[in-house]
Amino acid sequence: MGPITDGKRIAVDTVEAAAALRWWSLAGVTMAIDEAPHNRFVERAAPELSRSEMASPMMVAPHAENRDPSTSRPSRGDAAPPVGDAAARSIAASSPDLATLRSNLERFEGCALKRTATQLVFADGAPGSRVMFVGEAPGGDEDRIGRPFVGRAGQLLDRMLNAVGLNRECVYIANVVPWRPPGNRTPTPQETQACLPFIKRQIDLAGPEILVCLGASATQTLLGVREGITRARGTWLTYNCENGRSIRAIAMLHPAYLLRQPGQKRQAWSDMRALASALKT
Repeated sequence: MGPITDGKRIAVDTVEAAAALRWWSLAGVTMAIDEAPHNRFVERAAPELSRSEMASPMMVAPHAENRDPSTSRPSRGDAAPPVGDAAARSIAASSPDLATLRSNLERFEGCALKRTATQLVFADGAPGSRVMFVGEAPGGDEDRIGRPFVGRAGQLLDRMLNAVGLNRECVYIANVVPWRPPGNRTPTPQETQACLPFIKRQIDLAGPEILVCLGASATQTLLGVREGITRARGTWLTYNCENGRSIRAIAMLHPAYLLRQPGQKRQAWSDMRALASALKT
């Protein structure tokens, strides 16, 4: 079966079909929804907000038990309610534990990425571990499964952990942004800022001894580093928690970067050995 052009099908051989499928996958189109295209942004009009709602500095979706089942999943065309930075900080700070923080994030409407992602990708591993890894944002596999670092980059991270005697059962893993950006693009500064109070609270509640920032985005966002990751990696810094604690932090190359630049694995191995040495002391 070939593509349809002006009502006629054009024969496509297996090699061409595979090449086209790979092109779409690299472009971020990883799921077939329907044969006919749909403009999801105009299928439903945005809900009308009352004057009091428009003035409210903090908007969170209702709890699941109070939600109308017919509208439990908003249309991708629904506009996100206005949520300011102060409101996001208030919601994050009011979360006493990780379970509540996750629940609040699932109901949070202040990041537009939620409307294009399949689901929230909150964390993996063991909360309370001595080490917490934080990446940038989920990819296609993570968005589909609901766990961070489960694709090719995650498999490489697993091998890196195993090489120094660690695994997912003894570390905690999350991302600065918990929703997948379309096409796996880099989150915008606005998207990162909207999610920043939540990852900071997540770090506080997880309580690691060492924070590992994977990649330039996580390093710049959480550690305030402005130089490139190839220069910042391997340097021990200090992360100041929102609860007043100070913990050791180190920047490392993101596993996705190592897949594209395998020659940099030597530096990554050096950083993992430094992490292992720090855990022993």
